[in-house]
Amino acid sequence: MIYYIYALIVLLLDQATKWVIVNKLLLGESRSVIGEFFQITSHRNRGAAFGILQNQRWFFIVITLVVAAAVIWYLQKTRKEGRKLLPFALSLLLGGALGNFIDRALFGEVVDFLQFRFQFNWFGSSVDYTYPIFNIADSAIVVGVALIFIDSLISWNKERRGA
Repeated sequence: MIYYIYALIVLLLDQATKWVIVNKLLLGESRSVIGEFFQITSHRNRGAAFGILQNQRWFFIVITLVVAAAVIWYLQKTRKEGRKLLPFALSLLLGGALGNFIDRALFGEVVDFLQFRFQFNWFGSSVDYTYPIFNIADSAIVVGVALIFIDSLISWNKERRGA
């Protein structure tokens, strides 16, 4: 049950922050948090990560439903095995997926707002890169996938050692 609460916390935090962005900032408006490095920028995305597959709303809705069902099934399975890291990772994945699902289902686009810009000199060359704008749901998905990978490495290492 606790893992569904984690997913719900991610979902509520994601939706609350998106509500604030939609209601307090105009589309395209930015507010500096840490100079030009970190800004809150009101943006909408009709695609997936990095803006790929634009305007494929129904594709993403169907895929998210399938993924959410699979995650719930696997979460139940891993919970019964007594594992801790993998169910937590899956709860982050579930909460993030549902957060973006709600945006797509209700509005046809996802509200993004976290923007990072990297500026530095590297070996005599100036680097100026703005990372694609993202949101709390995206962050939860990325952290969840990273934790799934770490859990896989831990499990592989235990199997290899015969533990």
